[in-house]
Amino acid sequence: MSYVDGFVAAVPTANRQAFIDHARQAAAVFKEHGALKVIECWGDDVPEGELTSFPLAVQCQPEETVVFSWLVWPSREVRDRAMPRIMEDPRLSPEVNPMPFDGQRLIYGGFETVVDE
Repeated sequence: MSYVDGFVAAVPTANRQAFIDHARQAAAVFKEHGALKVIECWGDDVPEGELTSFPLAVQCQPEETVVFSWLVWPSREVRDRAMPRIMEDPRLSPEVNPMPFDGQRLIYGGFETVVDE
């Protein structure tokens, strides 16, 4: 089964195009290193919860939008081999491709696929 890296972040709404540009550049690097698919989604119907929610998880401010992203890999092994090379790739350096959001509020994790229908 495939392996998925998932991400949630709060992006300044004014940075939507900068986020899309950043994501496209990063997607090319991830795919060169073995990712099968890169999905980037801009929040459109993301309710604020009282106890838990995407906005709460990333401390989303009124002038920000929640983004939800995931990478699909053939396996965790492929992801684990690729990630150090990806992090060293100069195309993803902050000087070349700065994150248009606060990376300290980015949440992420790796997930084993258990159902894929």
